[in-house]
Amino acid sequence: MALAARSPTMPAGESRLSLVEQAYVAFKDAIVRSEFAPGMQLSAQELARRFGTSRTPIHEACLRLQEEGLVRILPKKGILVCALSPEDIREIYDVIVAIEGDAAARIARLPEPERLALAERLASETARMEAAADFETRSRADMAFHSLLVEECGNSRFATIMKTVNSQAARARVFMVQMRPNIERSVPEHRAIIAAIRAGDPEIALVAARAHRARVRDEILPMLARFGLKHF
Repeated sequence: MALAARSPTMPAGESRLSLVEQAYVAFKDAIVRSEFAPGMQLSAQELARRFGTSRTPIHEACLRLQEEGLVRILPKKGILVCALSPEDIREIYDVIVAIEGDAAARIARLPEPERLALAERLASETARMEAAADFETRSRADMAFHSLLVEECGNSRFATIMKTVNSQAARARVFMVQMRPNIERSVPEHRAIIAAIRAGDPEIALVAARAHRARVRDEILPMLARFGLKHF
C-alpha cells in the first residue's frame, strides 16, 4: 500500500509530517490485523517498499510504535514485531479496568450540563455501534465510546496511558472477534454506564465501567488458554 504523494503546494515540513503519520497508521493497522507475524523481524527498507515511502518516515513511525509496545527497534538489525502473551493481555486489561472505571466516576461527578452533554455523546456512539452492519464500523464506534470516557474525564495522563494499552489490546480484539460469543453484550453494558453518568452516581458508574471491561477480559483469557495460544 503506497502512501499519498505530497501536494505541490504543501510545505516540505507538512509533507514530512503527513508521510510519517500515514506510515504510522498503515504499519500499526498491519500489526493489529496480524499481517506481520509476532516475532517477525523487518528492515526499514522492506517496510519502505511495502508502504511506498522512504526510510525516514518509516523510522519515525517505528519510534512511535515502539512507545506503544507494538514493535522494538533493534540497532543495526531491524524492527521486531512484538508478541503478546496471555499474561500481557491480563495486565493490559487490568490497566483498562482500573482507568476506565475511575474515568466514568469522574464524569459522573461533573456539573449536570457538562455531564448530560457527555452522556448524549456516549449514547450516540453506542447507538452507532448497535446499528453497525460490519465489524469495522462497530469497532470504531466502540473505540469512540471508550475514548470519550477517558479523554473527557479531566485526567490527561489517563489518555496517554490508554493510548499505549489500547494499541496492544486492539490486537487481541481483532484476533478474538470471531471467537467471542457475547460481543453483543457490550451495548447494554455501555447503556448502564451512561445511565449512571446521567444520574450523577459515580459509584455505580465506576462499578458498571469496570464490570464491562472485566467481562471482556474474562472472556478473552479462557479462549486463549482453550486454543493453546501462547503468543500472538
